[in-house]
Amino acid sequence: MNELQKLYDRIIQQVNINLRELDFDAEPYSSGLIQPEQMNKFYAFYGITTDHPLNLVFKNSGLAGSYFLGKCRISDSLLYKTDIRGDELKRQGHSFKCQGFDIILQQDEMVDIKNSALVKTLVHNFSHDPETPETFFITDTLSMDYANIHGAPTAGAFLGPFATVDLTTIYDCVIGTYSYIQAGEISHKTIAPGTIWVNSPGNFNFYYRHDPDLLRKYAAVVAGDLPHGLIIDFIEQHEEDFQRVFDAVNLEAIDSVPKTASLDRYAVVLPKTQIADNVLVSQRAYLSNSSLGKGSNAQENCYIINSTLEGNNVTAHGAKIIEADLEKDVFVGFNSFLQGKSEARLRVGKGCVVMPHTIIDNEEPLQIPEGHLVWGLIRNQNDLEENSISLEKFEKQTGGFHQGRLHFEGEGKLFIKAFKDRIHHILDVNGAFFDGEKNTGHAQRNKNLSLNTIQPFQFGEMEGLYPNITIEL
Repeated sequence: MNELQKLYDRIIQQVNINLRELDFDAEPYSSGLIQPEQMNKFYAFYGITTDHPLNLVFKNSGLAGSYFLGKCRISDSLLYKTDIRGDELKRQGHSFKCQGFDIILQQDEMVDIKNSALVKTLVHNFSHDPETPETFFITDTLSMDYANIHGAPTAGAFLGPFATVDLTTIYDCVIGTYSYIQAGEISHKTIAPGTIWVNSPGNFNFYYRHDPDLLRKYAAVVAGDLPHGLIIDFIEQHEEDFQRVFDAVNLEAIDSVPKTASLDRYAVVLPKTQIADNVLVSQRAYLSNSSLGKGSNAQENCYIINSTLEGNNVTAHGAKIIEADLEKDVFVGFNSFLQGKSEARLRVGKGCVVMPHTIIDNEEPLQIPEGHLVWGLIRNQNDLEENSISLEKFEKQTGGFHQGRLHFEGEGKLFIKAFKDRIHHILDVNGAFFDGEKNTGHAQRNKNLSLNTIQPFQFGEMEGLYPNITIEL
């Protein structure tokens, strides 16, 4: 047994120790997830820009196909085609405000990953935990395909495929397949697959769970097997298009990209795609025969195919938009799957909010009215009526209500305000409001990003692991 397999076994053992009180065994889910013989076949790569402090430290780890930007420390971990994006980490002297406390950072924040195995997982943003404002930590964690760890320090956890932890510190938890959690802090909990939970204690509590039988068609995993379902099938159908992007050293520039927009080197852009000013297209995004209007963005692991986005549209990490027309100011949340058909297109009205982990798989032409919140599984007009509400009506809710499988408690106006504020922040930091001089964001600054590759050991007991490396600016 080589050192890489020994490391993997130690990581899974540590995850199981952390989750022992939940009586959860991660080992069957780890089987075949990271294949040692694959770990030496892909280079890792990192970005250099004068806008972000560079301090990368890799120790006793495998990094196959993974991307790093900013300040990251990786030790005793295995990362497979994972993105660690530290371009929004807090800086020394930054004032971090939380519940009346004003915390001044004594040093730059760093992403710190230890004893963890992350597979095709996105790690982004910064720690929202006031106890660890200078360290965005991920320890003793196994994360499966297309999960998101977004501003969510994580210690002792299992994340199923397409799971998202967002602005939530988690300790010793199991997060089920296709679940989305934004709850501040949770510990020693098992979250069932398909749970959408947004909780702000004292303000609001949004809880929805997909029907388990219906969800299995789209995303599922069982112990001893790899993830499966229509969403995985969809991704696999398009994997081949990424091969050339990663194999080629130099790619031809796309002249039609405006100077105020940014198209990542590791994104796939196929013909008949139009990109307007202030558009951000992140790594591993996939665009085909689509139009992205001014200020729109396609974040990591997004797919936009045969669709139009009119402008200032947010397509959050992992979201997929197929055969759809979105008017201005539409937000599509994490890992949502919007699948219209050429003969049954999906149309989304201005200012709509599509909740994270929403599935729209319409069997007939479908129109979501302007200014609506939608969630859950929607296949037809009846589903839409059960799983949507106008933002105006939601804002008037006090005390709570039930609608279909949705349970809401608290003040609707606080929930809607929180979402609107966050959408505005996302557009702002991505450069959607750049006016030629002010309000620059990732869409403008990322054009000054250069990329470098690093390689693993190719032979012997260390095959698939990387040498200990420190890279500083």
